[in-house]
Amino acid sequence: MIGQNLWGSRRLRVAVLGAGHVGPVIARVAVEAGYDVSIAASGDPAKIALIAQLLVPGAEARWAADAVEGADIVFLSIPLHKFAQFDPALVAGRVVVDTMNYWPPVDGVQEMFEDGDESSSEVVQRRLARSIVVKALNHIGYHELDEQRRPAGAPDRRALGVAGDDRDAVAVAAEVIDRIGYDAVQLPSLSAGRLLQPGGPLFGVPLRRNELEEAVAANAA
Repeated sequence: MIGQNLWGSRRLRVAVLGAGHVGPVIARVAVEAGYDVSIAASGDPAKIALIAQLLVPGAEARWAADAVEGADIVFLSIPLHKFAQFDPALVAGRVVVDTMNYWPPVDGVQEMFEDGDESSSEVVQRRLARSIVVKALNHIGYHELDEQRRPAGAPDRRALGVAGDDRDAVAVAAEVIDRIGYDAVQLPSLSAGRLLQPGGPLFGVPLRRNELEEAVAANAA
């Protein structure tokens, strides 16, 4: 829950909401990093049990409410066009990592995301008012997320941005990113997450830590 020590002496518990392309990859790399992971879709976990067994060995397919109830951090990886029907109460009191992207050619025009004055994650935060939203893992392809993991200190280790307004929540998400195999670069605010989203200068661009830090600083100037 928000405000509690998420680490303590036990392993962090991760919930992944979404069993399409992105969710299973996030769940798999989290399992392989040593986390306790649950994965859920919008309905009966029996429907994704085979997906979990084949693609995410070690993760538990659960009802969404059960997955979130036992989680310290929640990765929201549903298709963005389904977000309008997502129940904010499901993740109330949780740190939520928004991995979604707004793609009008795929999702259709979503009016809530059409205001250019806010980043897409600020819109998500406004709707999930009782959660703390962090933006991460959206500016790397799901296939790359699996393939480009490297151990800490590797010269070719890729960096990924983590944007948010709550420093503690950002730090937790950054630690997960580090453990799954990437250098985490913390952006100064959720608003700065627009740098990571489609159309932003960092979207889909593979950078090392110093390069990403320089790009963030340059675009914040």
